[in-house]
Amino acid sequence: QVQLVESGGGLVQPGGSLRLSCAASGSIFNINRMGWYRQAAGKQRELVAVITSGGTTTYADSVKGRFTISRGDAKNTPYLQMNSLKPEDTAVYYCNAVTLGTSYWGRGTQVTVSS
Repeated sequence: QVQLVESGGGLVQPGGSLRLSCAASGSIFNINRMGWYRQAAGKQRELVAVITSGGTTTYADSVKGRFTISRGDAKNTPYLQMNSLKPEDTAVYYCNAVTLGTSYWGRGTQVTVSS
């Protein structure tokens, strides 16, 4: 059974950067898209960024120009480079991989932006 595990979260000051990674416990084939979601305390989970199998990327308006999603190697699902972080970026970040029949999720990594 394939599982995703996020890493790279932590505490960072406003204006700082973090790079999130997502590792898969097994191989995932026929991925249509990969993405990153986040859920702040007391709020609903929202899409942050997505990249399709063809390389097309889409970002939430709140992170455009600051975050960059990219595809990993054979053992990694998407990376998320986060720059110019703001306190409102504080949330648990989840990676996601979608195939024709299955959606895979990680358990999340905490990102806290605070001075």
